Amino acid sequence: MLQRRVFSRAALALGLVAVVGGLMGCGQDKPAFRAVDITGADYAQGWELSDQDGQVRTLKDFAGKAVVVFFGFTQCPDVCPTALQEMAQAKQLLGADGARLQGIFITVDPERDTPELLKAYMANFGPDFVALRPTLEQLPQVTKDFKIYYKKVEGKTPTSYTMDHSAGSFTFDPQGRIRLYNRHASGAEALAADVKILLSGK
Repeated sequence: MLQRRVFSRAALALGLVAVVGGLMGCGQDKPAFRAVDITGADYAQGWELSDQDGQVRTLKDFAGKAVVVFFGFTQCPDVCPTALQEMAQAKQLLGADGARLQGIFITVDPERDTPELLKAYMANFGPDFVALRPTLEQLPQVTKDFKIYYKKVEGKTPTSYTMDHSAGSFTFDPQGRIRLYNRHASGAEALAADVKILLSGK
């Protein structure tokens, strides 16, 4: 009877070691992202919006690329240009893989951000950056889909208003799956490191 108990305890201990070892193995396989891992999230699933050239674009148009999506407006004084500049710098840091990083800018100010203005604004960051312009009717839904906050703040004149909005961005992997939420001003190096992981298939 004593031998059976000893054997049972030994078997249980071995079983626990195997389970813990398996869990540790899973943890080691998980990518060490710098951004917030939101893999499997049930929001930020895509869009169907017109770009700066009037062409309707969806997430599927960028299959095979890591796609970083940022919401903002062209008259934003600092947050928006900082975020887009980080994307441009990350593309440079990736070297040859930089072509597989797609920057997407979705305006929360379609009243002032005309296609012509968006085209000129995107040219400041790179020839392949894409701006998307929701209609006033589409804007509430697309921001809700991405859990983005925005609010029009009136100015001294009807056209001098500003826009409060969320400052983070979202990264999709080359298969079109939402993977990361990037906090504002995390840096180009962090973004490039995360995109490199996603481009490797992890």
